[in-house]
Amino acid sequence: MKALAKSLLIEFYDCNTEFLNNKEKMKAALLESAKISGAAIIKTVFHKFNPHGISGVIVIAESHFSVHTWPEYGYCAVDMFTCSENINCDLAMDYLNKKLSAESMSIVDVKRGVLNLPPDKVKQKN
Repeated sequence: MKALAKSLLIEFYDCNTEFLNNKEKMKAALLESAKISGAAIIKTVFHKFNPHGISGVIVIAESHFSVHTWPEYGYCAVDMFTCSENINCDLAMDYLNKKLSAESMSIVDVKRGVLNLPPDKVKQKN
């Protein structure tokens, strides 16, 4: 069965803690990862928590990218939700992995909107 969208749940471990706590650097990195993926950016919202941590969302025409950081643990969670087969999340993940200086990462690929329809009846945005 074909899905309407996919959601990649990406966890980055043992990251650069200063980077994880810098709102402007995190925003720039997530924006660049969205651009690299081929996504059409619509709007961004980022917030820095006190004393540490960043949450941010980039709304894209194809859905969204989001980030949540825990600098005190060197941990970063990123979600890439897209309903387009033309978005290259692998490029975006590789870019973020380098920017965060992550020692390791894990990825869970979740199919969203799996409908009981023939594949030719399920249309994704392109």
